[in-house]
Amino acid sequence: AGHFSSALDIIRTIRDPEKPNTLEELEVVTESCVEVQEIGEDEYLVVIRFTPTVPHCSLATLIGLCLRIKLQRCLPFRHKLEIYISEGTHSTEEDINKQINDKERVAAAMENPNLREIVEQCVTEPD
Repeated sequence: AGHFSSALDIIRTIRDPEKPNTLEELEVVTESCVEVQEIGEDEYLVVIRFTPTVPHCSLATLIGLCLRIKLQRCLPFRHKLEIYISEGTHSTEEDINKQINDKERVAAAMENPNLREIVEQCVTEPD
């Protein structure tokens, strides 16, 4: 349960790229969207399914990116990370799922200074 709550605590405070609210306040992430399974000795699979605020939200990729970056930085245990859009909540969910689970694409996105700045603003804990 500790692993589950630490994963949830990490993502619940991520802020929406366009609003002052957190993803939890907007119900983009909820308790039921986090799944943690043991896949090996001291290694866990963390699966996040998030719900974009609107079905054609162009920010969905960005939110997925924020989730991934923050979890990678903050999870206190060895893990594999899979992040998906909740089924049926986005018009291009397959494309986005591919993009946010592709290490090379994620790395390329984070090399874009504008994108990186937005991600950093969203994942930095408010003082």
